[in-house]
Amino acid sequence: MLGADSINLAMMIADSGVVDSAVNELMMNTQLMLVVENQGVHSSVKNHLMKWQNQVKARMTRVCEAERFQQELALYQQVIHWDEVTFFQRIQDVVHQLEWHSSFYTQARQLTEKKINFSNPMFPRYFCDQWYRSLSDALEQAQLTELEANKEKALKDLYQRIETLRHMDTVTDTDDEQSARRLWNMASAKLSRGDISVMKKHAEFLKKHKDIQDIAKSLGRMASLVDDDDLCRMPEETLSLVEEKSDEATDDIVGIRQGDDLNKLLPNETLFLAHPELEVIFYKHLIDKRLLNYHMQGKSRTLSKVMTSQASAGQADIEKGPFVVCIDASGSMNGFPEQCAKAVAYALMQIALAENRECYVIIFSTQVITYELSKQDGLREVCDFLSYTFKGGTDLNLAINEAVKKMQDGIYKNADLVVISDFMAPKQSQDVIEKVNTLKEKSNRFHSISLSKYGNPQVMGMFDHCWSYHPGLMGRLVKHR
Repeated sequence: MLGADSINLAMMIADSGVVDSAVNELMMNTQLMLVVENQGVHSSVKNHLMKWQNQVKARMTRVCEAERFQQELALYQQVIHWDEVTFFQRIQDVVHQLEWHSSFYTQARQLTEKKINFSNPMFPRYFCDQWYRSLSDALEQAQLTELEANKEKALKDLYQRIETLRHMDTVTDTDDEQSARRLWNMASAKLSRGDISVMKKHAEFLKKHKDIQDIAKSLGRMASLVDDDDLCRMPEETLSLVEEKSDEATDDIVGIRQGDDLNKLLPNETLFLAHPELEVIFYKHLIDKRLLNYHMQGKSRTLSKVMTSQASAGQADIEKGPFVVCIDASGSMNGFPEQCAKAVAYALMQIALAENRECYVIIFSTQVITYELSKQDGLREVCDFLSYTFKGGTDLNLAINEAVKKMQDGIYKNADLVVISDFMAPKQSQDVIEKVNTLKEKSNRFHSISLSKYGNPQVMGMFDHCWSYHPGLMGRLVKHR
């Protein structure tokens, strides 16, 4: 073979360390912007950049899929498998094919114009080596361009997330490490001043009405009262044999990369030592760590401590499920009831952040609108939900059916369903009641918060826990059961 295989060239460049350097540079930039030292934010930035590192490496390796590189790489792969006779016969045609799309064309033409080279038996290998270097440099430059473009996007995203978290300090509790991590994941959506103002307004309302906070906290504690062994998980530290990829292990050849390891040297690199005029190239590549080495990789096995959780009926952590919040958005809920309903949902979202639980909101009148407050762009969902104006009629049956459908999803098992309404509605159908009872048997909990004195007791009868909150001048909070 006249030259080195170029199949893994793009991967080799992506793994050369330039991405690691970019990650370190981004970390240094973003650290300067963290006005408040928060461990949750710090670890979130680090995890975010590690994920970006893997993504950008994948994008960099796809650079070689561009048509101009594909044509040249295919031609190079063909030439390196020729013998010397074929090379000398067809090299002029190869140079002609390089004319319009290769950065190596000018050098290739200069090399082939020197007649003395055609009497040198080492010339084909030297030519292919220079071509390989040119391909490597061109791919590296294209990948660095791709890296810089992605780095600018990543930095812009980091700045925006940090700015969002700064604003969120005034409207929610981000001192908790878990909350900070969840907020970071939700902060991809850019918030306007109006969005922040809306959240601040409801946060202040929540602080003013402590009874609403008490309801939310009580709802958050309900999961801890579940008597179900399958939902009780006991943390346990065990020793386990962990397998990790390692470049030190030599199980498999996974590619080719540049280096100075003579034990992993490709055979064609030693050909430079066979000719005195080319020997200096070998030693220069050795000093520059640009010799072609086999990239060896395997798995190393080490004993590590691993945290696991086992089902336990003893002193254990309860596996808390998500919140599914149904809010009556009918016209009769306008005004103070609407503010209360939104405040409860906002408080439950903060509990979900702190306890790593999902929070799904269903607004219902004669139709339903859903918001997933804890997803990737959850802060945008929160702002849209808080800005929604209540109007229309009431169809509680529609809301319960939607909630039941959601709770039958495996992700939403062991959920707390919270219905916030004035409950001025007819009794639910037997079909709906049966669906609710089926879910109760699977450790799901059903709660109601009535914001009117005139709610239908028959409707609230299907809930496990019922609260009434309709403060007068003095204000009062009553838990029926």
